[in-house]
Amino acid sequence: MRDLVRAAKALADETRLRILNLLLERECCVCEVMRVLDISQTRASRNLNILYAAGFLKLRRCGLWAYYSIDYSALGERLAPLLSAVEIGLRGNKVAALDRQRLKKEVGAGPGCCLTPREPAASSDTSTKMVTRR
Repeated sequence: MRDLVRAAKALADETRLRILNLLLERECCVCEVMRVLDISQTRASRNLNILYAAGFLKLRRCGLWAYYSIDYSALGERLAPLLSAVEIGLRGNKVAALDRQRLKKEVGAGPGCCLTPREPAASSDTSTKMVTRR
């Protein structure tokens, strides 16, 4: 029963649903999630960890970087239908579609992606911003 409650709580958050939307497309590192969703490293990591603890994700480490993906092999009969419901619910959602488009433009996938320059912010500051390793 506790596993089901943990899974339901994990899905009861817009940020976590948006993260699952990205991971339904492909494996992502934390910095890709940060950039696509425009959230802090702390917020991305915390929400990824909640989804991981609920049993939806698997984690792969490569040096300093953490890569998350859907753990299809461990979903089982309880979590698989929940993930399917999320996928169906995200179809046609404008925010989810925009997030997937932004993910496709992310070219930083792979080792070292946390060191690739970010695009300049849409402000008057045109300097290139760097995302640092943590």
